Amino acid sequence: MSTTPRPGTAPAPTRRRVLTGLAATTVAVVGWNTVDQSWATTAPATATDDVVPVPALAGTLETSPDTVNAFAHDFGHLFDGAKPWAVLRPGNVNDIIAVVNFARTHGIKVAVNGQGGTGTDIESHSVYGQARVPGGISIDARAMSQIISIGQDHAVVEAGATWGQLTDAAMARGLTPPALPDYLYISIGGTLSVGGIGGTVHRHGLMVDTVTSLDIVTGDGRLVTATPWQRADLFNAALAGGGQVGIIVRATVKLVPAPERAVIFSLLYADLDTYLADFELLLKKNRFDVRAGEMLQLPDGSGWGYKMELGATYDTTPPNREALLDGLHDVRSQAVIEDVPYRDYMFRLDAYEAYLKESGHWYQPKPWLSLFLPASKTKAFMKIVEQELNADSLGGGFLLFYPYFTSRIRRPLAVQPNESVGYLFDLLRFPNPGETGIQAMLQQNRRLYDIAVSMGAKRYLVGSVPNMTQDDWKAHYGCHWSDFLRAKRRYDPANILTPGQGIFA
Repeated sequence: MSTTPRPGTAPAPTRRRVLTGLAATTVAVVGWNTVDQSWATTAPATATDDVVPVPALAGTLETSPDTVNAFAHDFGHLFDGAKPWAVLRPGNVNDIIAVVNFARTHGIKVAVNGQGGTGTDIESHSVYGQARVPGGISIDARAMSQIISIGQDHAVVEAGATWGQLTDAAMARGLTPPALPDYLYISIGGTLSVGGIGGTVHRHGLMVDTVTSLDIVTGDGRLVTATPWQRADLFNAALAGGGQVGIIVRATVKLVPAPERAVIFSLLYADLDTYLADFELLLKKNRFDVRAGEMLQLPDGSGWGYKMELGATYDTTPPNREALLDGLHDVRSQAVIEDVPYRDYMFRLDAYEAYLKESGHWYQPKPWLSLFLPASKTKAFMKIVEQELNADSLGGGFLLFYPYFTSRIRRPLAVQPNESVGYLFDLLRFPNPGETGIQAMLQQNRRLYDIAVSMGAKRYLVGSVPNMTQDDWKAHYGCHWSDFLRAKRRYDPANILTPGQGIFA
């Protein structure tokens, strides 16, 4: 990953108006001191060329220690202390345009921080510093988090709104987003910047495949609307593009009728071969509306088993359970079947989040590894993984592992294996409190990543893969690299956006 150089001379953000009701401790910026290269929070007593004023803002640009410290880490806690110089809390889109133009003029880096989560645990949910912008300007996405409108088959939302907000607003109209992440308290804009995967990927693709329009502030300071037909190059570079070409400020997302209930089948498998055969049978037969799976330790600790979690949704007539399970070879005596309200299933991780916080796992460094595997190499890769991992490798976490059709994923930068069927491999580690082997886990991630890539796998941008080089990124994007680079040069020519991804270091 690259480090962000300190800006040279000149300045940063914008003259501002402090919003009514801000705490007395808020420190807002009035200009940039070109002599000592720091933000000025009070106007000079006499006229001087040393302090360059920031543009007028409806919101605030803040530099107080409490504010910048809150944006100096992310959910992964692997880059704690990477402080921005200032945090923009935009009052409107014009504030973002003004700050991006100011930053571009003066060579200052900018990144959006999703600030997701629940309760007081609000932070960026990147896990490897993807949203960090040391020495730059962090934009608080929660300042733009409105559900603007709900239509018959779509919603218009600001990028800082969470999927949980949208789900509840849509369900009040009998609708739901067709694709949702497992954890709903993350920002829509941040998710669309990396792709967004969930249990309906086999039918609806990633979250980026459910978007029909974006409003984007480009890195050259313009507010642009992009669709698959209008500025398609920008549309395709913004979705799953790691925040490299613009700041998503508004999105139009598809909606579908929401079912009332879901029957959830938890099926256990003692071996990998049977699990793979049954899951690909389900894929071929198109059974179940929601599908996920995971690798987990056997109860006696003797090795690894596998679990499918399958959902059949309905309104009034429950599905035929026997027909859905026909031909499967799970350990049927250990199957658990529940009939639950649809919303309860969508928010199913709430209780698990509470457990992880109570146990302390939630607050540990999280060296996650997220990959898309080609089906033909999946068995060989998972056999390696079975030997590499143990219970301590997961801590309080889990390893998601299930198939989907790669043709369902249509946005080019959500790069997929060159096969018709792929497998999500999502090693979501929550290390045990006091774990001292974090660096060893990161090294293991890199080793597994290199093995997977040699088999034709692609990475998912949310993971933690250390020491990614420019050659690694070029190989990852393959035939899409030249289009991505062209879009970067066109829409962020000064290369100020989202340096934490390290793609165009």
